[in-house]
Amino acid sequence: MTRHRRVLTALLAVLLTALGLQATPAAGQPGQQPRAAAAQVLTWTAGDDITKYASAPASAVAGQATIVFENSAATGNTMGMPHTLTFETSDPEYNSDVQVNILANPNDDQGGRHTAEVTLTPGRYFYHCTIPGHSQMQGVLVVSEGGGSDTTAPETSASVAGTKNAQGQYVGSASVTISATDTGGSGVDRVEYAVGDTDAWQPYTAPVVVDQVGDHTVRYRATDKAGNVSAEKTVTFTVVAPPSDDTTAPETSATLSGERNADGAYVDMATVTVSASDTGSGVNTVEYALDTGAWQPYTAPVMVHQLGEHTVRYRATDKAGNVSAEQSVRFTVVSAPAQDTTAPVTGVSVDGTRNSDGAYVGSARVSVSAADEGGSGVAGIEYSLDGGPYLAYSAPVVVDRVGAHTVAYRATDKAGNTSEPRSVSLTVVAGGGVPAPGCPEYDERRTVIVGTVDSGVPNRVTDNRCRINELIEDEKEWTSQALFLKHVKTVLDRLQKEGVLDRREYRAIQKAARQSGIGTPGQHTGYRPLFDGSAASLAKWEQVGGGSFALNADGTLTSGTTTPGMGMLWFPGRKYGDFSLRLQWRDDAPGDGNANSGVFVRFPQVHDHPEEARPEWVAIKYGHEIQEFDSPSGDMYKTGSVYGFDRVGLAGAGVTQKGTWNDYEIRVVGQHYSVYRNGTLINEFDNVGGQQFYPPRSDDPGTDGRRFDSGYIGIQVHSTSDVVSYRDIRIKEL
Repeated sequence: MTRHRRVLTALLAVLLTALGLQATPAAGQPGQQPRAAAAQVLTWTAGDDITKYASAPASAVAGQATIVFENSAATGNTMGMPHTLTFETSDPEYNSDVQVNILANPNDDQGGRHTAEVTLTPGRYFYHCTIPGHSQMQGVLVVSEGGGSDTTAPETSASVAGTKNAQGQYVGSASVTISATDTGGSGVDRVEYAVGDTDAWQPYTAPVVVDQVGDHTVRYRATDKAGNVSAEKTVTFTVVAPPSDDTTAPETSATLSGERNADGAYVDMATVTVSASDTGSGVNTVEYALDTGAWQPYTAPVMVHQLGEHTVRYRATDKAGNVSAEQSVRFTVVSAPAQDTTAPVTGVSVDGTRNSDGAYVGSARVSVSAADEGGSGVAGIEYSLDGGPYLAYSAPVVVDRVGAHTVAYRATDKAGNTSEPRSVSLTVVAGGGVPAPGCPEYDERRTVIVGTVDSGVPNRVTDNRCRINELIEDEKEWTSQALFLKHVKTVLDRLQKEGVLDRREYRAIQKAARQSGIGTPGQHTGYRPLFDGSAASLAKWEQVGGGSFALNADGTLTSGTTTPGMGMLWFPGRKYGDFSLRLQWRDDAPGDGNANSGVFVRFPQVHDHPEEARPEWVAIKYGHEIQEFDSPSGDMYKTGSVYGFDRVGLAGAGVTQKGTWNDYEIRVVGQHYSVYRNGTLINEFDNVGGQQFYPPRSDDPGTDGRRFDSGYIGIQVHSTSDVVSYRDIRIKEL
């Protein structure tokens, strides 16, 4: 704790230095010339309170003084809280000739007690604490002339000037001049005045001109720098209008304002604003009366809170004495209805054709309803699809993108109460005649990841049923970063306009795109297709062993549909060292069965082992198989396992419903293997040798036999009952 406090003290000292608030050195500190201690000692203390100093002097005498600032356990600081004592020097209202900035902490090298020698001059010093959050710690030190404290208030006087008639009345206007002198030594600090008995005190800076016709009283007083206030004095006079042939009364009008209900009544309060104008001698006074009450001077809008029917009468008088005809406004004030504090109640229903697993075939239709029991009524309903921003709900939401989805919903009433968000989860599977969306890529990771930079923005479904990351096309080979960033901006502009993204998310994805480095010179950031769904790309692969893969019309490969047996489809075009392999696979096993397949990596040329009767076993014995198997029973090696070496259980692998595509990434760098399923890291494996699934053979390279630095890629066909489909197989060398 002590070390923490010292670090905090040091950080605050750096902050104060950066702000130009360097503390005045205490007497006796290194580097300061000793000077005689002043006879006058002024002590400030601080404790745990951050709203005020524990003690502070109110007055002092001009001349040398020793300032003591103590913030220690002895003065009530039990938490190690730092405080400062700072004299303000930038406010012209106060003296600015003493600079004091002292930071004190119970754990500093002075034990929280610091001193400074200063010379004070008559006047007032404003002091405060400069640490943020401590702004209420402040006060004023009044300094009087040396030789004794100033206890004598200033002397004041006033004179009235203007044109007077025979009766001694001022014609048109009167000007009041106020003066003050101080014999106590500290000097006059300020002079104040007020017109009438009820007006507030105002600073006197120039003669006060009164041009309203009538009898007037001006009050005045003065305060010296020692804080002594003179007795209040007054001057009285009368202002009359100059001779005039004005016989026209002022024009008056009034307006009503306030919140009104459906019946036109004012809720809780009505405000009456009166105006008057006169083109002759000028308006002198405006008056109003509420209901049957007496006339009162109108100086500000009249606010009427009392419930019931009301009449406000009003009139004006000009300086020639002409009085306008009385006018009035009528209105009713009613109490506000009981406040609605109850949020709406929401409900949801999902319609569509469902299969035996409860998934919706082709599409699902989500209908949201809301009712308000608080009385104000439902103002609107909103929904959010797959973590996206809330959008206005006006019709049932149709969800037709294959995969798992969540629709959140909420409602707001006219009183501003919003219900707690609720949600419904559902799964859509292919079928029902709904075509697959024509997305540039397939990417169902949970957040938008550009290259390897995670933006943190949910990878939600857009209006065209493609996910955001699929539209970004970060796996495409871009010839320049400028071209890629232009493409990203075009996509983001459209998504923001459609309400899929807010401004913060827009900027987050744009920043991730810049940081990704995609398209920069000399950097290959895209994935190269190994199988793109065409017969031409499939022709570059070779089937070995039993079984087979069939090319479907939609560009997918399906295993084990015609030829029985276990085998492998492999890509003999080249070997790969460090790489990221991306593909999609789908469990298409018939009935209640589950697909069983795997991806082979870093195995040698299968035809270099003529003694192996079945060449697909070269991949099994000398490479690594990344398993695909979601069945709760059977083989202990589930999806994401490195078969025979690193086992992942069902809980760690997770399960994607049959008939739904999985996004698979196998990343191999050196001898470190990482396996991602739908954007989630489900396994990491370091290939350091050790146990092998199959017993060593005389021709087996031995314990480290599978530690190849490069090798080929393949996918497994297991049997006609373990049907799995593949698509979009691509690779990026790292």
